[in-house]
Amino acid sequence: MRALVVGAGIGGSTAALALSAAGWDVTVHEAHPKLAGSGPGAFLTLAPNGLLALEQVGAASVARSVGFELSTLALLDASGFEVAVRPMGEFRCLLWIELVAALHREVRQRGIPVLHDRRVESVSGREADVVVGADGLWSTLRRAIDPARPRYTGQRVFFGYTPGAVSVAGVSAAPGRFTIIRGSASVFGYTVSPSGVAYWFARVTDALGSDESPGYLLDRLRPDATPAAGLAAASGGRIRVTDAYDLPGVRRWRAGRLLLLGDAAHAAAPATGQGASMAMEDAVILAKALRDSDDVDAALALYERVRRPRVEANTEASARSTAGSAPGPGVETDIAAQLDWGRRLGG
Repeated sequence: MRALVVGAGIGGSTAALALSAAGWDVTVHEAHPKLAGSGPGAFLTLAPNGLLALEQVGAASVARSVGFELSTLALLDASGFEVAVRPMGEFRCLLWIELVAALHREVRQRGIPVLHDRRVESVSGREADVVVGADGLWSTLRRAIDPARPRYTGQRVFFGYTPGAVSVAGVSAAPGRFTIIRGSASVFGYTVSPSGVAYWFARVTDALGSDESPGYLLDRLRPDATPAAGLAAASGGRIRVTDAYDLPGVRRWRAGRLLLLGDAAHAAAPATGQGASMAMEDAVILAKALRDSDDVDAALALYERVRRPRVEANTEASARSTAGSAPGPGVETDIAAQLDWGRRLGG
């Protein structure tokens, strides 16, 4: 059986590994002519459930080979008071570009072809026995089957890197510590790498297309008695900004042999930090559904039935957190059992 994966990002690369492990003949098509990225780019946190998904297909070591571990979460208020400290479990902080490059190496080492400069905008049904649309938030394949469009969440996300972070007043460089500061005009998070570089972000509520200058951000951080403004100022102006979107309400995840996966189907705002991990879960559970079902149509239906409640709850929780509301009750899911490669997928 042949599978075509469209998109070679985190979700697509993991899907290629998982489908190959399930016995499928996999090819990956990527629209970009090469692995995109100049400079460090964005960073992300990979949660324990993402690592667990990779473990099922023998690829957890790939993620552990890059970035560094996060083990403690600290919460501060705008005055700098430490409200809470608690263990996180095994998270990792990684540069997006490093994680994708590591996954690409693993995909190629397993003999799976990744073909760049191959844009797929529609599916006829003859390309493969299943086509996985892992082409991200602005998915071309999704537009062909569902009218849903990404929604601006009302927040802009600034991020940057500050070398020599320990010299900034108030910064904690404790190994594995991730600090979240609920400031008066932002949510700011940072961690200090083993090499002493602070990885930081600031989520600021404002209109789409508002000021992107470092001065705009510093004006919102300086009123608080926290290290946030110092870290941003010490980054030397190397500050990037992106708009935070989510994707609620995609009614059609599949049409014929085409199935959407990851952000193409259910992108969440960054507040829960689960985007990469949810895509990895998708990949493993899709592969199990195809492995354990009698035919492709039944497998895709099983996959959607199993995944929708969990990922839609995450999208809603992240939206509520972005808006400053409580996350809500969530959905009870035995994700460890669903991911377990040695167990059949039920649902």
